[in-house]
Amino acid sequence: MKISLLILLCLMYFFKFSNGARLLGIFAMPGNSHYILAEKLMKGFAAAGHNVTMISPYPTKGVPKNASWEDVVLEGLDEVYREKLKEINLYEDSTRSSWKRIISYQKLMLHWVNATLYHPKVRALLTPENKFDAVIMEQFLNDAHKYFAHYFQCHLILMSSMGPVSWVNNIATNPLPPSYVAHFFNNGEFSANKFWHRFFNLFDYISDNLVEYFYLRPLQNDLLQKAFPGAPTVEELNERTALIFLSSHMSLLEAVPLVPSMVEIGGYFIDPPKKLPKDLQQFLDNATEGVIYFSMGSNIKSRDMPMEKRQMLFNVFTKLKQKVLWKFEDENVTGMPDNALVKSWMPQQDILAHPNVKLFITHGGFLSTTETIYHGVPVLAIPVFADQFMNAKKAVQYGYGLMLPYHDNQNFNEETLIRLLQELLNNPIYQENAKRRSRIFHDRPIKPMANAVYWLEYVLKHDGAEHLKVAGRKLPFYQYLILDVVGVILVVIMLILFVGKVILFNKMFSDIKPPKEINKLKLG
Repeated sequence: MKISLLILLCLMYFFKFSNGARLLGIFAMPGNSHYILAEKLMKGFAAAGHNVTMISPYPTKGVPKNASWEDVVLEGLDEVYREKLKEINLYEDSTRSSWKRIISYQKLMLHWVNATLYHPKVRALLTPENKFDAVIMEQFLNDAHKYFAHYFQCHLILMSSMGPVSWVNNIATNPLPPSYVAHFFNNGEFSANKFWHRFFNLFDYISDNLVEYFYLRPLQNDLLQKAFPGAPTVEELNERTALIFLSSHMSLLEAVPLVPSMVEIGGYFIDPPKKLPKDLQQFLDNATEGVIYFSMGSNIKSRDMPMEKRQMLFNVFTKLKQKVLWKFEDENVTGMPDNALVKSWMPQQDILAHPNVKLFITHGGFLSTTETIYHGVPVLAIPVFADQFMNAKKAVQYGYGLMLPYHDNQNFNEETLIRLLQELLNNPIYQENAKRRSRIFHDRPIKPMANAVYWLEYVLKHDGAEHLKVAGRKLPFYQYLILDVVGVILVVIMLILFVGKVILFNKMFSDIKPPKEINKLKLG
């Protein structure tokens, strides 16, 4: 009996992987936050029985047990990334215009987009023996990588780490009305009821599209043609897109239209809470007045703050009765208040799960925002660049947080910071709203990772699921916006008005005739 059971399990194991799809994950962008999303997604697919080959700058740790997994590690990319970050002052990024930021991000991406196309390990994959059912990649200024879906003649599945932003909406032809959806790079206030807010929001959308079509895409096409002469254009490669995963959810962002080929899986990267290290556990357990957790994320370093702002934070934290957990990259920093514990790295998800955490001071990154909603913790957002302003404004709009922009020199001071912290800590409405958003987040018919697996397998089972794609994706922009129809209507209206004017003019003056004796009239 035991032997038969063992044989059955072996057969189940064999069929599980022999029938699993062959997936190529291309996630060449260095950086901890992007890699977390990529690794968790592909691990979820591997745990579901699919065969995963993952291209990334890092070796994978903790591969699911019995998973079919192959790493293609792009050595050297992370080192270059760290050096490039030293050249950029992220604290000053939001002072630049939207289009300047887009162009600078593209320049930052160029190195590892190009390095991936030429990397010997990647080139070694391009053989007739290798077959893949789908290429999965993050959509972020890396369109040239879509070539691999063409080479392997397989489906292309994209992932957006920031939800339904413009660069994925354009691919799926998903409507995102600028009348009520603030642009990704909108740093200021936005109200759909205010004319000038809508005016400048439309300007941001138009600028974004102009930069994409006349700068970003030609640049990616040029990289692609040099690496693989005769390759299809980015526009042609986009036609292969069968599905777009969105790392978003209605609890995180406003309700917006989504076409069927776009699927929200926000929060799939969050694991159940694990046991904390002993020192952190004791620090949190013994905080009778509660704990404030402070982290500026993985790219923005607290140690890079100017000394005057750092000292201002020291002074504020000294006045609090709560304890402070601060992710600070220099554990030997001097001047830190006695009620603070500093660590260069902290298990953020597990800390936020602790009941004594009363507030999260955050830069407002999308992963951190998702985690704080998951655990129902109020936030004080200090946005610095990119999507952080959008996420911070949502925290204020939904009532689970307040916002103090890093570059608000008029208000970024001790008095304002103390006032905001006291409001968040003493007014229960913020925690109630945070818990309410958390309940919305968790109230789903299916877990986000299970949802991702379902739709991946759905698309493969239905050979790309062409029926999920809207017809508008094949229309040129002037037809999609029915500008040709509007133009014809305007021409017809103008013709009608012109003809009507001519007829009316002739009728009005038809009875007026010159005098018969006009020649006999004497003037003067």
